[in-house]
Amino acid sequence: MGRLEDRTAVVTGGARGIAEAFAAEGADVAVADVLPEREAESVLAEVERAGRRGLYVRTDVAQEDQVRSMVEMVLESLGRIDVLVNNAGVLSQVHVEEVPIEEWDRLLNVNLRGTFLCCRFTLGHMLELGGGRISNIASQIGQPGAPGLAHYSASKGGIIAFTKALAREVAARGVLVNAIAPGPISTGIMPPESEALEEARRAALPIRRFGEVDEVAPTTVFLASDELFLLRRTDPRVQRRRRDALNGGCECKR
Repeated sequence: MGRLEDRTAVVTGGARGIAEAFAAEGADVAVADVLPEREAESVLAEVERAGRRGLYVRTDVAQEDQVRSMVEMVLESLGRIDVLVNNAGVLSQVHVEEVPIEEWDRLLNVNLRGTFLCCRFTLGHMLELGGGRISNIASQIGQPGAPGLAHYSASKGGIIAFTKALAREVAARGVLVNAIAPGPISTGIMPPESEALEEARRAALPIRRFGEVDEVAPTTVFLASDELFLLRRTDPRVQRRRRDALNGGCECKR
């Protein structure tokens, strides 16, 4: 039996990975993505091969009406939402004095507003169920920042702060909220760069390469599972961090 047997997970931005990891652990999976359905076909095929139900809902997470509709469709088709992974995100690189206002708004709307909207419209159902798991994909850049990435850093730093606050708000009611802050991941959203610049970025990383989606997926599955309770109860490092991680609100770095 998988760790997420008979649960239902919603993964935003799930057309390019992560989602199938939940099916492998026994969950039904809804992929909510702005990309066309053909981009999600391989993920949905993996969900089906795992013997679980899959659902694709084309969703722009920055749009309130689309998020509302997505949540309603998942509940109608799959019956419940136990897990939400706010994975949808966009990225561009431009210095503050040159960034178009529209581009600032676009990144904040997709990355931060989108995370809020998906939490906003799934939380009521989770609270009615008596519990749930929410994982928000942030970034290490959300804390130190980086040149040319002020807008992206602001959006991801906002996700980290939002996650900590929301965790404290809903933990006592059974919903555990956490953030994952990975380094650079090869997802296709990073802007194209010259070969020399890309090589320099890799060289600056401890492992000398960008991470892969399937290296983040196990953390999202773990945070959705009952093993999260076991870690909190047995690992003194987690207990020492309870001021910042109240039944959730952990910031998992990779």
